[in-house]
Amino acid sequence: MKLKPMGRVVTASMLSLAMALGLTACSNDYTVAYLYMATSKALPHGFINGYQIDYQSGSLLPLADSPIDAGGRDTVAIVAAPNNLFLYTVNNFDSDVTLFGIGTDGKLYPQHTYNISGSLPTAAAIDAAGKFLYVTFTYQNNADGSQLYSPANPGPGGVSIFPINSDNTLGTPTTVKVGRNPVGIVTSTVGNFVYVIEQDSASSANLLGFAQYSTTGALTLLPNQTINSGNVASSGFPSGSAPNGMIEDKTGTHLYVTDQTLGVVAAYTLNNGVPTWIGQTPTDANPMGMSFDLSGKYLYVAAYGANAVDGYTLSANGLPVRSTVAASSATGTGPTCIAVNGAPSNANPSHAEYLYTSNQLGGNITGEQLNAQDGSLDQIQGTPFSGSALPTCAVIVPALPLR
Repeated sequence: MKLKPMGRVVTASMLSLAMALGLTACSNDYTVAYLYMATSKALPHGFINGYQIDYQSGSLLPLADSPIDAGGRDTVAIVAAPNNLFLYTVNNFDSDVTLFGIGTDGKLYPQHTYNISGSLPTAAAIDAAGKFLYVTFTYQNNADGSQLYSPANPGPGGVSIFPINSDNTLGTPTTVKVGRNPVGIVTSTVGNFVYVIEQDSASSANLLGFAQYSTTGALTLLPNQTINSGNVASSGFPSGSAPNGMIEDKTGTHLYVTDQTLGVVAAYTLNNGVPTWIGQTPTDANPMGMSFDLSGKYLYVAAYGANAVDGYTLSANGLPVRSTVAASSATGTGPTCIAVNGAPSNANPSHAEYLYTSNQLGGNITGEQLNAQDGSLDQIQGTPFSGSALPTCAVIVPALPLR
């Protein structure tokens, strides 16, 4: 692992001191959470837009230092640690991950940058125990770090598995191979399983499932799948040819995958981690990222090509059913990712529930108030909220003392 110092690094001890002293730039009395949106500008670096979420209205107020440098070029993913005190950004062009500490006032403090074990990363996820960071990448590297495969000679991608230390720094990564062009990864909320979606070929078997060893983070391929070497397509569980988004329900019994070409969201049951296809439901054009509401009753899909978020209820067997009250709600242009404020364990019944979409072509965020009774959505006053160009995804962490 190569450690890259950053010019604006604030040491972990300084961050800890700031947290201990409770230093803030302004009062957070009306802030229920912080939203962070990554943007994919290639030069010189991507950005992170940071916002306070007002608990009464859901409106977004930019943090005083927003936007800040995301730590690398073409930032494609942003992930919050389970303790909600740190963030990780994934930078595609630089093939690395940057760690940020989150201050008491929501400001971000860059800590370290770590090389992944391959090149051109695409997505990231942390296991439920907070012990390992998994980063999918497109190309394997030679022992000297040079690229083994290329667009002209595509080969298997992989997953860098970083141990997460007690202070949220990262250890030396190990690698497991996956198929060509992995685009998404999810860790199980219940049990020790990891799922990867890839756009390997037209084989329509682009969902991979792995068992996770909880002590080492290592991944073992579940039965009836094949990871091939060289530029031969691998074969996983049935899916569409262009999966783009993936999410597991909070019970760990169902998995959902969008396919941007077919315009569907597919549902799977999970039996000892093995996904079994049970059906699919149409979406608006080019579905991408997804999120559940805090209760897990309603599923929302970002429809990139329709500039909309589609709402669903769930049938008895877990198949999504188009909502009658939130079938298609307008967003900004090109929504890619959905974030819902808080988490079930941190939910405060005195605060309303809010849903946000990062809009890639609009360079902004759309905010909606989510009705927990029926799943309906109403746009927040002042939406959309401005951001930097080409946002990729957003993540929300609760404000103290909820974290």
